[in-house]
Amino acid sequence: MVKITIDGTEYDTETLSDNAKAQVASLQYLQVHKTQLQNEIAVLETAKRAYIAQLKSQLEAAEAVS
Repeated sequence: MVKITIDGTEYDTETLSDNAKAQVASLQYLQVHKTQLQNEIAVLETAKRAYIAQLKSQLEAAEAVS
């Protein structure tokens, strides 16, 4: 027996209509996809910081030569 909570009310998924079960499945898929996207964003932010640090280093080195 799996339960879900929506707006503070708990529901037993076994008693839901087929349409409601499909909606729950869609919500579960969206949550998984959202988590994957958040992980991708974290990777992109890390790469962005690394590129900025490398660029800053290159610009400082170029200024030191000038």
